[in-house]
Amino acid sequence: MTVPTSEKGYADTSGGWWTALDEEETPELQWPKNVSVYDRMRRQDAQVISVLRAVTLPIRRTAWRIDPNGASPEVAQQVADDLGLDLVGDDPNRKVVRTRDRFSWSEHLRLSLLMLPFGHSVFEQVYRIDDSGKARLRKLAWRPPKTISRIDVAADGGLVAVHQHGAMGGTTKTAPRMGVDQLVVYVNDREGGNWLGQSLLRPAYKYWLLKDRLLRVQAQTVDRNGLGIPVYEGSKLPDSVTGEDRTTREQDEVNAGLKLARGLRSGDNAGAAIPNSAKLTMKGVEGDLPDADVPIRYYDEQIARAVLAHFLNLGTETGSWALGSTFADFFTLSLQTVAMQIADTVTQHIIEDLVDLNWGPNEPAPRLVFDEIGSRHPATAEAIKALVDCGALSADEGLETHLRTIYGLPGLDPVERAKTRAAAPAKPANTPKEGQTA
Repeated sequence: MTVPTSEKGYADTSGGWWTALDEEETPELQWPKNVSVYDRMRRQDAQVISVLRAVTLPIRRTAWRIDPNGASPEVAQQVADDLGLDLVGDDPNRKVVRTRDRFSWSEHLRLSLLMLPFGHSVFEQVYRIDDSGKARLRKLAWRPPKTISRIDVAADGGLVAVHQHGAMGGTTKTAPRMGVDQLVVYVNDREGGNWLGQSLLRPAYKYWLLKDRLLRVQAQTVDRNGLGIPVYEGSKLPDSVTGEDRTTREQDEVNAGLKLARGLRSGDNAGAAIPNSAKLTMKGVEGDLPDADVPIRYYDEQIARAVLAHFLNLGTETGSWALGSTFADFFTLSLQTVAMQIADTVTQHIIEDLVDLNWGPNEPAPRLVFDEIGSRHPATAEAIKALVDCGALSADEGLETHLRTIYGLPGLDPVERAKTRAAAPAKPANTPKEGQTA
């Protein structure tokens, strides 16, 4: 049997410089026009902003750490220092060194999560060489989606390079090209060679659009019918006025009345003067006005459904908080998946690149890990006492390190641990129960 070592098929279905397995049919959502559309959605609509914050803030809030994963202490510590993160088992309350001119993990995480509204978030790796000759991560420079002009994709769907629009500098025009070895690219729901990804807001677009239109109509309805429409009825002319003179006077009064009605405004000094027997009334809509609240609420619910954020609709969609925990569980699982994708991308394209540059491809590389999103373990006196009484904090160093981490307790001191173990009485040997043999 021949072992296949190369690909015969392909994943770049368009044969061009970018791929979409399912081409977008809505013209305004075709790249690159969709970047501006999604930008407006996330900036202008309260429900969209709420949904995006519900997705991103828990991921940004959870604790991220570097797991040595079999790497040497030197390698693990340098990776942790470059990313500005703690190693697993470090004291979470240790003092933080100065962060100016250093890589900021929190800022990078915030920008990487922009792959959710835009479909992709691109970064360029920038290093510096320290005094010992080691390559240190200086920054991951964000390349905004609006600046991306082209993406080169290999036949197998792999990323080749990213191009930006030319930057004007004096009389020269340059178009930056960044190869895959310089890039860290986060893509939401990538399929095949589609490195543009799909926006998390794509299923919510039609509801946002209809809601936006309906809000405008609702505002116009209130504006037009809140005060009513001024209607002027001309005075009755004497019977002696006839012929062309009557027609002219009637037209002149109608014109004057129209000008009065159009200029009518409310206020302390508002008023109007009309001839005897003339009428000036404020006419409202006869019958009920259309209720826009119901469809607007429905559109908000569908926008939240697009990201499994059903709990944002509790009290409006279901009328009860009874299903809150169930909705939250599904939503938390979706956040865990997004965080896992980020951790996987960082491990492969940031951490392993750092290790390869400094120690070669054969050196074991650490990995990025994070606390379970939504998990909180308050270090109450009762909880700590229960753990100590049952021996959980002294069973073994691995378990104690884990418990100290999730409870936010100071890190394990090896010297004190050695003293405690040396002073601890020996555990009695297990004795057989009555009726049993040793």
